Amino acid sequence: MTSLPPRAGRRCHNAVNPLHSMVYFSKDMTEELAGVGIKDPSAAYFAARAAAMGPVGPGVVTATFYNFKHDLVARWVPDVWNTASPETVLAARLRAADRTWRRLFGDEALATDAIAEAAELALRAAEACTRQAKPLYAAHADLPVPEEPHLAYWHAATLLREHRGDGHLAVLLAAGLDPVEALYSHTATGKGISPKWILNTRGWNREEWDDAGARLRERGLLGADGELTDEGVALRRDIETETDRLDAAPYEHLGAAGVERLTELAGGHLAQAFTEGAFPHDLLGKD
Repeated sequence: MTSLPPRAGRRCHNAVNPLHSMVYFSKDMTEELAGVGIKDPSAAYFAARAAAMGPVGPGVVTATFYNFKHDLVARWVPDVWNTASPETVLAARLRAADRTWRRLFGDEALATDAIAEAAELALRAAEACTRQAKPLYAAHADLPVPEEPHLAYWHAATLLREHRGDGHLAVLLAAGLDPVEALYSHTATGKGISPKWILNTRGWNREEWDDAGARLRERGLLGADGELTDEGVALRRDIETETDRLDAAPYEHLGAAGVERLTELAGGHLAQAFTEGAFPHDLLGKD
């Protein structure tokens, strides 16, 4: 295998991953899912992300998504499949991705060699992803690759995102972090979703959030000031390092030059997406 610079795979993931996830914050996704009858934001998210697994029940969604409260999932799943089949949802999601990319980047940019090159690199990296114990990745890997380069790029970003995410959940379990503790400790790093967004979208209430903070303090991971202790910082660092290890194969397969080039291309596309307002301004942070 090719030796990569330290954290090169993580840096590449951090550039590529949002190019998939921005669709969940897009008005195009809202409109496309509403067009097939799914109007509630939580129902739309659960359906759009889980549809590749088929008409699964709430237990599967809670297990594979990890940090959503089961009560919220069960409010919408499996009833959402009575509104729109997984196949219908997947088609709506792909239309939403197409609309979002065209709106953010413009048709002319999507026809450039840079988009085609990024798609080719990301798909090549995904060739080395493995299905074992990675249910969300494996389900998406069974989907056909779209023909248009920008949609193939988005599809590849989806594969790489879910591959790393599936491995990350195994690491969180090994670290002994339950769903709310995982969210709380990530937010405390300053790089996670803000408490406002968590409480509005994950189904947990303020008491459950505060209780998770208390448990982290009891373990010596969080200080009285709400900041991670040295032990907490080390735990979050170790979680990311172990996730890197489990997610190394795609980037080793792509090679150092390919990873560097994909990071460069995706980073430029991500910067433009941010400039065009692809993500809410208050999504990340401790407040």
